[in-house]
Order: sequence, then C-alpha cells, then structure tokens
Amino acid sequence: MHQAPPILILPNAWDAVTSRLFVKAGARAIATTSAGMAATLGYADGQKVPRELMMEAIARITRLVDVPVTADIESGYAASPKDLHESIRAVINAGAIGFNLEDATGNSSQLLFALEHQIERIRAARVAGDNANVRVVINARTDVYLAKVGEPATRYAETVRRLNAYREAGADCLFVPGVTDIPTLTQLVRSVPGPLNVLAGPGMPPVADLQRIGIARLSVGSGIMRATLALARDAADELLQKGTYNTFLDRNIPYNEVNELMK
Repeated sequence: MHQAPPILILPNAWDAVTSRLFVKAGARAIATTSAGMAATLGYADGQKVPRELMMEAIARITRLVDVPVTADIESGYAASPKDLHESIRAVINAGAIGFNLEDATGNSSQLLFALEHQIERIRAARVAGDNANVRVVINARTDVYLAKVGEPATRYAETVRRLNAYREAGADCLFVPGVTDIPTLTQLVRSVPGPLNVLAGPGMPPVADLQRIGIARLSVGSGIMRATLALARDAADELLQKGTYNTFLDRNIPYNEVNELMK
C-alpha cells in the first residue's frame, strides 16, 4: 500500500465506531490517532494515557475491521529500547500490524531523542516484530518541523539526516509532520529513499497534488476528531443557550444506520 501511486489515505480513527465508519467510506487501512484516543479515554495527549489502556483501545478497533490497522503509539510509551520492545509486543498482540514511532521525547529540555538513541529504538522495534513473526510496518516520525527544532534554515537538512538514518535502521515509512509546501515536500521525496508520510493540516495541498509529487501516505492525525468535537460543542451551546436543536438535528447519521454499522 505504500508503493504510490495511488497514495495511501488514512483517516485516523479514535474508537470502534469511527473505524467502522471510515472502512465503510472506503479506507484501505485504518490509522489511529493518539490524541483522539487519549481524549476519549480521559487523558491529554503526549503519552499521558497508560499503555495498557491504549492497547485495549487499539484492540477494540482491530477486532471490528477487516483492513490493516496502524497504531499511533507516540514515542512507544518507553524511553529505553528494552521497554520499547515490550510496547511493540503489546501492539502486535492488540492486532495492529503497523505503528508510528516518534523521535519526540516530551521533554522540553531535549525535544528529540538523540539520533543514535532513536536508531537503537527503531532497531529494537524491528527485532520485536521479527521475534513475533510479524512483518510490522514501522512508520518512523521526526518532529523537527512540527516542534520547530533548531533554526529554520537547519531543519530541512536535519530532517533528511534523521529520516535517512531511520530508514537504514529498519523503518518502512518515514513521517514528517509540519511540512505543507510543495517545494519542500518535493525535495524531501527526492532526498529520502523510502515512502514518505505527511500530515494533513492548514495549507496542505490537495491529495492529487501530493500523489503527483510522489508522497506515499497521507494521514489526518486528530483533525477529524477535533472537527466532531467542534460540532458537539456547537450543538451543546445551541441547546443550552438557545433551547433549540438544529445543530445536531440538521446533520446526523440516523440511529438505525449506526446500529447497522456496528453489527
């Protein structure tokens, strides 16, 4: 699916019903969103949700869809390669056959893992998959652009350095959120020897343009989830402040359709 074209489009799900909805809409695979799932479970994003709860949520999705699932496990809920090995085993046991692995540390004093350390973590993830006899798809993510690491003029070179190293360490796909302009994306496609994943957001060109320049994979992160929250907020505001119901009555999925979706 990563051998574009066609580009692999992933609408990120955050629970069982959204995963079923996206498959019905035509998704060839399902990705999860850590932010959406964490919020649903009662936690902020950023590895605040306990690993066990996240794995249970992933398992609920994999049991209900008949397409591959790639899980957003942030930085793996682990700092050391040994602990990461356990996280990857848990992901596989939950039924996912792919996962994101970030180089973001969550520590403001050191935004990204040192390159050599992240290489060790990717290698440990590959070994964990091999030991489980599952050829997991590792989507190695760098947050150089997203976290605005270093001076702007240095970010492109650092991104390429990291992504190429991650590919050599065993990553199957390379994820660079925070880049939306066609010239930079085109350069990255040419400079990175592996499928490139980008994140939809403000300023991102249409899918057809991304496919034309060779982007292999597009995901939306928590974008659709946050859009549904906006609808819920507006519906609640209308109900509580005006006493009317148009926001949620004018645009909803019929009750029977939801039930059929979950059978």
